[in-house]
Amino acid sequence: MRIARIWHKTESEGPGRRTAIWLQGCSIGCHGCINPHLWNFHGGDEVNVEHLADEILALDVDGITLLGGEPFDQAADCYELAKRVRDGGKGVITFSGYTYEKLLNEERSDWESLLSVTDLLVDGPYESELAEKNRAWVGSTNQRFLNLTNRYVDIDAKSLSNRIEMRVLPSGVIEVCGFASNKQLKEIAVSLSVKVKRVSRLG
Repeated sequence: MRIARIWHKTESEGPGRRTAIWLQGCSIGCHGCINPHLWNFHGGDEVNVEHLADEILALDVDGITLLGGEPFDQAADCYELAKRVRDGGKGVITFSGYTYEKLLNEERSDWESLLSVTDLLVDGPYESELAEKNRAWVGSTNQRFLNLTNRYVDIDAKSLSNRIEMRVLPSGVIEVCGFASNKQLKEIAVSLSVKVKRVSRLG
């Protein structure tokens, strides 16, 4: 599978401690997307699904969050990864720019497979004119939290605040995880006087 970024033990991309996985490539291309650098299907790195699953299962994390890019553009590989971690007792959250109805109505077996191992689907394209101000993890008010199992049914995104995490790489680059606006990223860069590389979900 082609991946742009992996962030283990984040507390910014869903409930608990999670491994967040940003898929490289998106065929939707929402206007105003906060991750346009993830649209290109030729970027990122090729990662072995089995090895990544083993790495995640060895960690003290509650589950994985699949973001993008667009996970359903790599649905078969995402399914294999999600199934392995689900079988290991961990939860799966999948973000998609497609609506749930679109994912069902296309009758694609790879999409159906990924849905079958997704506990919580956050669906819908990012719409810049519908900025979300109340719920954590999503960028626009049209996006929905759909519980496909009972694992996260008690999670109320309105009661949670967006979190931003920063990590300093050996190169001196600071990576940011979580929902941060362009203005916030610029403020971070100015205050630290260093290069900041955004690592965040599809809006």
